[in-house]
Amino acid sequence: MAAPLFDASLIDRAVTSALPAGFVLRPLEVTDYDKGFLHALSHLTVVGDISKAAFVDRFAYLKAHNHEYFTIVIEDLAKQRIAAAGTVFVERKFIRNLGLVGHIEDIVTHEDYRGKQFGRYIIDGLKSIGKNAGAYKIILDCAEKNVKFYEKLQFERKEVEMVWYIKGSNKSLAPKL
Repeated sequence: MAAPLFDASLIDRAVTSALPAGFVLRPLEVTDYDKGFLHALSHLTVVGDISKAAFVDRFAYLKAHNHEYFTIVIEDLAKQRIAAAGTVFVERKFIRNLGLVGHIEDIVTHEDYRGKQFGRYIIDGLKSIGKNAGAYKIILDCAEKNVKFYEKLQFERKEVEMVWYIKGSNKSLAPKL
């Protein structure tokens, strides 16, 4: 078994034990590159052409900062294939007495696995990680069509998401930081 991105004990046992037989919810592992992690993400948005070496480099960075970055997956054990994934990152604030805020990102279920409640399991896993890491709240942005789904998972609508895209930026270039 490959080394996980972070300590799996941050995921509540009630979440991991709820999955159907043959599936496991766990931290991302470097071997998930070969299990279709990036392909699963492509069901959400543009991923790009990421080499295994580049994936390994990014994984190493995230692992070195595994007190902030928590990516989880649901693996189909029989097919050794990633069925769903999501990330929560923990921001350190000055407000709220140096509080911590969890930000949920990149929630995806591979199209072959939709209808199995994997999105709910991923969200429940990420909420448990945020709670166990000490966050005072966990936030996410979503499309209007997904609001009811997240409300069922105890999120409430608050404020408005805004975005500023940098014109002329080449998203295929490596980050400067």
